[in-house]
Amino acid sequence: MRKFVLGALGLFFTGSVPAQQQTVPQAAMEKIYEAVKTPYKYGLVVLPPGKEKKVDCPTVYRSGNTWYMTYLVFNGQGYETWLAGSKDLLHWKTLGVQLSFTKTGWDASQKAGYNALVDTRWGGSYALQKYKGKYWMSYFGGSTAGYEPEPLSIGMAYTAQKPVKAVKWQRLPAPVLSADDPDVRWWENRKKLFKSYVIEDKARNTGYRFIMYYNAVGDSLTDNKKTRWYERIGMAVSDDLVHWKRYLRNPVVHHPEGITGDPMIQKIGNIWVLFYFGAFWKDRPGAFNRFACSYDLIHWTDWNGEDLIHSSMDFDRKYAHKSFVLKYKGVVYHFYCAVDEKENRGIAVATSVDKGKSRLHFEK
Repeated sequence: MRKFVLGALGLFFTGSVPAQQQTVPQAAMEKIYEAVKTPYKYGLVVLPPGKEKKVDCPTVYRSGNTWYMTYLVFNGQGYETWLAGSKDLLHWKTLGVQLSFTKTGWDASQKAGYNALVDTRWGGSYALQKYKGKYWMSYFGGSTAGYEPEPLSIGMAYTAQKPVKAVKWQRLPAPVLSADDPDVRWWENRKKLFKSYVIEDKARNTGYRFIMYYNAVGDSLTDNKKTRWYERIGMAVSDDLVHWKRYLRNPVVHHPEGITGDPMIQKIGNIWVLFYFGAFWKDRPGAFNRFACSYDLIHWTDWNGEDLIHSSMDFDRKYAHKSFVLKYKGVVYHFYCAVDEKENRGIAVATSVDKGKSRLHFEK
């Protein structure tokens, strides 16, 4: 018989889950929703570093008494990766560029980075873990200037320095995943691989030490014409963070149309939670943040209830998407990309309790 924990978060498994149990029950999904929901929108916390720039895609980690946020800046040429710091998760200061444009290379004009091996424990340290004495970052890159022009591939970068300032990361010389690989899947064959999120799986559910979740553009199983846009989330695996191979033929989280993208992972009890955003689904305007759950990091049960975040305020009127969710001292912080009707783009945060500045309640 399974053991259970009853507490403020509700019902979560603490014992092992049978291998044959691949679906997370609705009751457990509802408990996860109650644990992670953030009904109070505090407002914008990271703004573009100057006119004509946009910021995107937060990744948050902690070192000592300071929080850090890696995020993307688009200035017309492409994406660079920047860093900001904070003492309270609400007030942030820009620290500088981490991955910048170069004159040559497969990634000369696009370097969109996401820190790897962030502590996945819900309410944990959120520290960056090292591998072989280095900190790691995955990123999507490309040589062509513009807004997400194809081809875009996934690379890996690393540094021996603790990333508490905007250090220069070293990059592997070639992509680790691209749409030209021999094992490319049908759902990622349109020359655009986007956000990746790398975690360590100590249980080795896949047989490998590391898992990369990433979203990409690809065909439909029923419509191979290039007239419909699909993004889906799939998996790759590695034992050394350098050599990667696809895992499974099909994506692990997807929907019949539009975008399912930008994965981010936390573990609550014995349930893994994959936060993601959806966009342009049938009868659903704009973009919005949701989640799926798993016992083994391979089989995912999609949440069928309310969005975690969707457009409700002037600053996120057009899009509210791209999650990074954490819990600290009893408060849940949901960082996301907010886009207004004039296409101004910044990083906002919603919280599980009223933090007292804007008192902006998230209206369903």
